[in-house]
Amino acid sequence: MTVYGATKFAIRGITQTTAKELAPLGITVNAFAPGIVKTPMMFDIAHEVGQNAGKDDEWGMAQFSDGIALGRLSEPEEVASAVAFLAGKDSNYITGQTLVVDGGMVFH
Repeated sequence: MTVYGATKFAIRGITQTTAKELAPLGITVNAFAPGIVKTPMMFDIAHEVGQNAGKDDEWGMAQFSDGIALGRLSEPEEVASAVAFLAGKDSNYITGQTLVVDGGMVFH
């Protein structure tokens, strides 16, 4: 868990320092941090969690969505929309930020 946490904070630090270095050139640098996304890999994990508990896949998936304020996992398209926002003109005055796209799993 320590290595995982360290890499997440490293991404934030690299994003901020790179944003500061490239700002004079008019280049913005941002990152996104997705929460749990409905992907084939996530469905496989939920299946295994459910199976290990003697429950179904839906139960396995619920174990991950219960801690999310919006009560569900994100759709891949929702994460893609956040990335498109950061890459688009509407975010021209945003730099050095990490956009957390997790439905309220973690509040900062």
